[in-house]
Amino acid sequence: MSRPLLVIFLTVFVNLVGFGIIIPLLPFYAQTFGASPLVIGLLFASFSLAQLIATPALGVMSDRWGRRPVLIFSLLGTVVSFVMLAMAHTLVLLFAARIIDGLSGGNITTARAYIADVTEPHERAKAYGFLGAAFGLGFIVGPALAALFATISYTAPIWAAAVVTLIATAMAWFWLPETVHRGNEETVSPWRALPEVFGRARLRPLLIADFIYWGSFSVCNTTFALFAARRFGFDVTHTGYVLAAFGFLGVLVQTGMVQPMVSRFGELRTFLAGLVIAALGWGLVAASYSVGLFLLALIPAGIGVGLCNASLITLISHSASRDEQGKVQGAAGALESLGRTIGPVWGNGALQKFGEGSAYISASAAFVVTAFIMLGYHQVNTKS
Repeated sequence: MSRPLLVIFLTVFVNLVGFGIIIPLLPFYAQTFGASPLVIGLLFASFSLAQLIATPALGVMSDRWGRRPVLIFSLLGTVVSFVMLAMAHTLVLLFAARIIDGLSGGNITTARAYIADVTEPHERAKAYGFLGAAFGLGFIVGPALAALFATISYTAPIWAAAVVTLIATAMAWFWLPETVHRGNEETVSPWRALPEVFGRARLRPLLIADFIYWGSFSVCNTTFALFAARRFGFDVTHTGYVLAAFGFLGVLVQTGMVQPMVSRFGELRTFLAGLVIAALGWGLVAASYSVGLFLLALIPAGIGVGLCNASLITLISHSASRDEQGKVQGAAGALESLGRTIGPVWGNGALQKFGEGSAYISASAAFVVTAFIMLGYHQVNTKS
């Protein structure tokens, strides 16, 4: 692995440790402020809605001014948001903290564009596999730290998240080289980029699938703690350790399965396989009423998600030329944020009204719909 890829890997990993700390904790923390499941869904959604507003602009800014300053700005915003979250005394301040994090939270999209800058097309599946592994490692260490620090207090893990994100900021500041020259006058404004990119017939089905996939995955992600608490009586500690094991499975998939499958079957077939396996896994999660079956069902769920994440990112990267990576990744990131805005409200609202299993049943069905859309994408590109 080259030094730029190693640094971006470590930066994303440390940042995802901070994010991984929040995932199992936030629903329980919000409940201490009187939040219902639907309000918790809105709390998750507020972060993604803010990202929806900011991500296209950050993508274009990274094309014009460089990846490095945008990445550092994004990380600093996350540090500030965690401090606000830990010091909050009302539900309104919780929302404010998540919105600030979302407005500055273009770090993953910027990291994806950075990887496209420093790799050749045939190397990207492997590089994005390592990026996915950084996600997985972050979701091993982060939830485990949440489980550990939650025995002290609910705010202790949040302070830990602030510290590790500050470390990620320092790493990017001192070690990350720049890849883009400043002053690109041809950069399209963010609000013009979205309809222009979405208007490309060959790219549109892929972007629609990207939107539905991330909306479905966010249902699974943001309802996990409440699902496990309601059905199995899990607390932050139990949830954190299960999510850490789930993250470990993701690392195994990203590092050991993605590249061989892409080499043999291609990104599209790998993505389709991941969608089918994820649909099966999360459907089994919804049907599980014992802890043992629940844990077993998480295995295909984790394998499917791991295959989907890296292959989908690579498909989007290959759909754009090198000098358009910021614009296309920014547009894709905006649609992903829209999906992650709708997903938590959809999932937690379903959980509150129809029971905890309904969220995962609907997400499983959406994975199947995404697979059919990708079959249409294959036909469009085959005829072109």
